Amino acid sequence: MGVALGDEPSRAGMSLAAGVGRETFMESVLNMLACWIEDSKSEAFKLHIPRVYDYLWLAEDGMKMQGYNGSQLWDTAFAVQAIVATNLIEDFGPTLKLAHNYIKNSQVLDDCPGDLNDWYRHTSKEGFKLYGNAESDKFANIYAHIANKASLLLSEISPEIVGEPVEANRFYDAVSCLMSYMLINPTKTFGDIMIDYQYVECTSAAIQALASFKKLYPGHCRKEVDNCISNTANFIEDVQRSDSSWYGSWAVCFTYGTWFGVKGLIAAGKTLENSPTIRKACDFLLSKELLPSGGWGELFISSTPGNGPQMSV
Repeated sequence: MGVALGDEPSRAGMSLAAGVGRETFMESVLNMLACWIEDSKSEAFKLHIPRVYDYLWLAEDGMKMQGYNGSQLWDTAFAVQAIVATNLIEDFGPTLKLAHNYIKNSQVLDDCPGDLNDWYRHTSKEGFKLYGNAESDKFANIYAHIANKASLLLSEISPEIVGEPVEANRFYDAVSCLMSYMLINPTKTFGDIMIDYQYVECTSAAIQALASFKKLYPGHCRKEVDNCISNTANFIEDVQRSDSSWYGSWAVCFTYGTWFGVKGLIAAGKTLENSPTIRKACDFLLSKELLPSGGWGELFISSTPGNGPQMSV
């Protein structure tokens, strides 16, 4: 939990976690247990009880638990990028306006109350939540890059179509939050957390968001943004596999990872002409094209360590 049982911040924080949902579901179980140990009749413990069914249930083979309950922000941000890329913005104006409002409402406006050091927390102000209010603000860094990019794209479209853009100061804080999370994964939710902190997908999306921000706000923290883009592009090049692909950790698998690797490098200013890494990635993709259909597809067993790319037939 990061705080000692019995002090005021502890009780206030655990009540907030239960009543408003600022913690992940896994942490909520531990917080509820801590409240029960401290005082099984406390108001903090009672606030947890109605939320148990959000994340714990009994199945035929035992108790089940989920870490979170959706990916609405992730899906919305990708959908916005896809619609904008079609150049059919006016045809989808009402949809984009609703999506814009949702993205703005998903942004974390303030840090947790009190001294963050007391809570063992990193800043999350102007980060984004994956699926709305019933969620930890510690997901902020993972989805900030995707949501920021979508917000920046929408800010370039007429407010009459998509609504008022996010204020510049919120973009400034969002970029500061994003850059502060370099080499930190604060979710404490996924496997390999003690040994695996960096992913090509997250890194690539962060570069894309920072590049979009630099285009619209070239004078803000230019040196810091440029250094961040350069360093993260170096990381993407360093983790390219010997077969010229990238391992995708958030989907299946090498085709997906390579897509992110190439997109990140392009956003950092790399091209087919000046980047051997991109040329090798193109060779990898061409070697895995499925003929005669001309498409690409992978089996889920590609994600198993040691298997390498396992393409569909």
